[in-house]
Amino acid sequence: MAGRPKIFDELKAIEKATEVFRSKGYDTASADELLGAMEIGKGSFYHTFKGGKQELYVRSIEQFANNFHKKLSNGISNSDHPIDYLKQVFLSMADAPNCDIERGCYLGNALVQLSEKDEEIKKIAARLLKNLQNLFAQTIRQAQENQKIKTKEDPEVIAWHLSNLWNGIHVTRRMESSPEMLRSIIELNLKILD
Repeated sequence: MAGRPKIFDELKAIEKATEVFRSKGYDTASADELLGAMEIGKGSFYHTFKGGKQELYVRSIEQFANNFHKKLSNGISNSDHPIDYLKQVFLSMADAPNCDIERGCYLGNALVQLSEKDEEIKKIAARLLKNLQNLFAQTIRQAQENQKIKTKEDPEVIAWHLSNLWNGIHVTRRMESSPEMLRSIIELNLKILD
Protein backbone atom coordinates (compact mmCIF):
# COMPACT_ATOMS: atom_id res chain seq x y z
CA MET A 1 0.00 0.00 0.00
CA ALA A 2 1.51 3.31 -1.10
CA GLY A 3 -0.36 5.46 1.41
CA ARG A 4 -2.71 8.34 0.77
CA PRO A 5 -2.00 10.58 -2.20
CA LYS A 6 -0.99 14.17 -1.60
CA ILE A 7 -3.95 16.52 -1.51
CA PHE A 8 -1.97 19.75 -1.46
CA ASP A 9 0.22 21.65 -3.87
CA GLU A 10 3.75 21.18 -2.54
CA LEU A 11 5.22 24.26 -4.26
CA LYS A 12 2.45 26.50 -2.94
CA ALA A 13 2.83 25.02 0.55
CA ILE A 14 6.57 25.76 0.46
CA GLU A 15 5.82 29.29 -0.77
CA LYS A 16 3.50 29.82 2.22
CA ALA A 17 6.14 28.46 4.59
CA THR A 18 8.65 30.86 3.03
CA GLU A 19 6.46 33.76 4.13
CA VAL A 20 6.60 32.50 7.72
CA PHE A 21 10.38 32.06 7.56
CA ARG A 22 10.75 35.53 6.02
CA SER A 23 8.78 37.22 8.76
CA LYS A 24 9.87 35.15 11.78
CA GLY A 25 13.26 33.69 10.87
CA TYR A 26 14.20 30.03 10.96
CA ASP A 27 14.76 29.73 14.71
CA THR A 28 11.54 31.42 15.82
CA ALA A 29 9.15 29.99 13.21
CA SER A 30 7.15 27.38 15.10
CA ALA A 31 5.84 24.12 13.69
CA ASP A 32 2.25 25.27 14.38
CA GLU A 33 2.80 28.53 12.48
CA LEU A 34 4.30 26.66 9.53
CA LEU A 35 1.56 24.03 9.44
CA GLY A 36 -1.12 26.71 9.74
CA ALA A 37 0.32 28.76 6.90
CA MET A 38 0.82 25.69 4.71
CA GLU A 39 -2.71 24.47 5.56
CA ILE A 40 -1.58 20.88 6.06
CA GLY A 41 -1.55 18.47 8.98
CA LYS A 42 1.44 16.97 10.78
CA GLY A 43 1.07 13.65 8.97
CA SER A 44 1.22 15.26 5.53
CA PHE A 45 4.06 17.47 6.66
CA TYR A 46 6.31 14.67 7.89
CA HIS A 47 5.36 12.42 4.99
CA THR A 48 6.49 15.13 2.52
CA PHE A 49 9.33 16.69 4.54
CA LYS A 50 10.98 13.73 6.21
CA GLY A 51 13.77 15.96 7.49
CA GLY A 52 11.21 18.14 9.26
CA LYS A 53 11.59 21.88 9.64
CA GLN A 54 15.18 21.92 8.36
CA GLU A 55 14.27 20.12 5.13
CA LEU A 56 11.36 22.51 4.64
CA TYR A 57 13.69 25.46 5.19
CA VAL A 58 16.29 24.14 2.75
CA ARG A 59 13.60 23.53 0.12
CA SER A 60 12.19 26.99 0.82
CA ILE A 61 15.58 28.60 0.19
CA GLU A 62 16.12 26.55 -2.97
CA GLN A 63 12.68 27.32 -4.36
CA PHE A 64 13.04 31.02 -3.57
CA ALA A 65 16.54 31.14 -5.09
CA ASN A 66 15.42 29.38 -8.26
CA ASN A 67 12.46 31.74 -8.68
CA PHE A 68 14.64 34.78 -7.97
CA HIS A 69 17.32 33.58 -10.43
CA LYS A 70 14.70 32.92 -13.12
CA LYS A 71 13.12 36.34 -12.65
CA LEU A 72 16.50 38.08 -12.70
CA SER A 73 17.65 36.08 -15.73
CA ASN A 74 14.42 36.86 -17.62
CA GLY A 75 14.70 40.55 -16.74
CA ILE A 76 18.26 40.68 -18.05
CA SER A 77 17.35 38.72 -21.21
CA ASN A 78 14.34 40.90 -21.97
CA SER A 79 16.13 44.20 -21.35
CA ASP A 80 17.49 46.36 -24.16
CA HIS A 81 20.22 47.43 -21.72
CA PRO A 82 21.10 44.44 -19.48
CA ILE A 83 23.80 46.29 -17.51
CA ASP A 84 21.40 49.15 -16.72
CA TYR A 85 18.82 46.57 -15.67
CA LEU A 86 21.37 44.91 -13.40
CA LYS A 87 22.31 48.27 -11.89
CA GLN A 88 18.65 49.02 -11.18
CA VAL A 89 18.24 45.68 -9.43
CA PHE A 90 21.07 46.62 -7.08
CA LEU A 91 19.90 50.21 -6.60
CA SER A 92 16.37 49.05 -5.78
CA MET A 93 17.81 47.31 -2.72
CA ALA A 94 18.45 50.72 -1.18
CA ASP A 95 14.81 51.79 -1.44
CA ALA A 96 13.13 48.64 -0.16
CA PRO A 97 11.20 49.47 3.03
CA ASN A 98 11.62 45.88 4.20
CA CYS A 99 12.60 42.44 2.98
CA ASP A 100 10.66 41.66 -0.16
CA ILE A 101 10.67 39.07 -2.90
CA GLU A 102 11.79 41.42 -5.66
CA ARG A 103 15.17 42.10 -4.11
CA GLY A 104 15.99 38.59 -3.01
CA CYS A 105 16.72 39.53 0.57
CA TYR A 106 15.09 36.39 1.98
CA LEU A 107 17.85 34.43 0.32
CA GLY A 108 20.53 36.87 1.46
CA ASN A 109 19.28 36.84 5.04
CA ALA A 110 18.96 33.06 5.08
CA LEU A 111 22.51 32.63 3.87
CA VAL A 112 23.86 34.96 6.55
CA GLN A 113 21.82 33.40 9.35
CA LEU A 114 22.23 29.70 8.68
CA SER A 115 25.11 28.95 6.34
CA GLU A 116 27.50 28.54 9.28
CA LYS A 117 25.08 26.48 11.38
CA ASP A 118 24.82 23.51 9.10
CA GLU A 119 27.22 22.02 6.53
CA GLU A 120 24.40 20.99 4.14
CA ILE A 121 22.93 24.50 4.15
CA LYS A 122 26.41 25.94 3.67
CA LYS A 123 26.91 23.82 0.52
CA ILE A 124 23.48 24.78 -0.80
CA ALA A 125 24.20 28.45 -0.09
CA ALA A 126 27.48 28.24 -1.98
CA ARG A 127 25.76 26.61 -4.97
CA LEU A 128 22.96 29.20 -5.04
CA LEU A 129 25.42 32.08 -4.80
CA LYS A 130 27.53 30.53 -7.56
CA ASN A 131 24.45 30.44 -9.82
CA LEU A 132 23.88 34.14 -9.18
CA GLN A 133 27.53 34.91 -9.77
CA ASN A 134 27.49 32.97 -13.07
CA LEU A 135 24.55 35.05 -14.22
CA PHE A 136 26.44 38.25 -13.37
CA ALA A 137 29.56 37.03 -15.22
CA GLN A 138 27.57 36.04 -18.31
CA THR A 139 25.84 39.43 -18.42
CA ILE A 140 29.14 41.30 -18.04
CA ARG A 141 30.90 39.16 -20.64
CA GLN A 142 28.14 39.83 -23.19
CA ALA A 143 28.19 43.56 -22.41
CA GLN A 144 31.96 43.63 -22.97
CA GLU A 145 31.65 41.73 -26.24
CA ASN A 146 28.93 44.14 -27.41
CA GLN A 147 30.99 47.13 -26.20
CA LYS A 148 28.22 48.25 -23.82
CA ILE A 149 30.67 48.76 -20.96
CA LYS A 150 34.21 50.11 -20.99
CA THR A 151 35.79 48.01 -18.28
CA LYS A 152 38.31 45.41 -19.39
CA GLU A 153 38.33 43.67 -15.99
CA ASP A 154 37.78 39.92 -15.99
CA PRO A 155 33.99 39.25 -15.94
CA GLU A 156 34.54 36.55 -13.31
CA VAL A 157 36.25 39.02 -10.97
CA ILE A 158 33.50 41.61 -11.52
CA ALA A 159 30.89 38.91 -10.87
CA TRP A 160 32.62 38.12 -7.55
CA HIS A 161 32.56 41.82 -6.75
CA LEU A 162 28.82 42.00 -7.48
CA SER A 163 28.13 38.86 -5.45
CA ASN A 164 30.04 40.41 -2.57
CA LEU A 165 28.04 43.63 -2.97
CA TRP A 166 24.77 41.69 -3.05
CA ASN A 167 25.67 39.82 0.15
CA GLY A 168 27.12 42.91 1.82
CA ILE A 169 24.09 45.10 1.21
CA HIS A 170 21.85 42.53 2.90
CA VAL A 171 24.10 42.67 5.96
CA THR A 172 24.52 46.46 5.86
CA ARG A 173 20.73 46.97 5.65
CA ARG A 174 20.50 45.48 9.14
CA MET A 175 22.63 48.32 10.54
CA GLU A 176 21.98 51.22 8.14
CA SER A 177 18.42 51.98 7.11
CA SER A 178 19.03 55.25 5.28
CA PRO A 179 18.14 54.71 1.60
CA GLU A 180 20.43 57.61 0.69
CA MET A 181 23.44 56.01 2.38
CA LEU A 182 22.70 52.58 0.94
CA ARG A 183 22.24 54.06 -2.53
CA SER A 184 25.59 55.88 -2.24
CA ILE A 185 27.35 52.66 -1.24
CA ILE A 186 25.75 50.74 -4.11
CA GLU A 187 26.49 53.47 -6.67
CA LEU A 188 30.14 53.56 -5.66
CA ASN A 189 30.40 49.79 -6.06
CA LEU A 190 28.58 49.82 -9.41
CA LYS A 191 31.13 52.17 -11.00
CA ILE A 192 32.95 49.02 -12.03
CA LEU A 193 30.17 48.49 -14.58
CA ASP A 194 30.72 51.81 -16.39
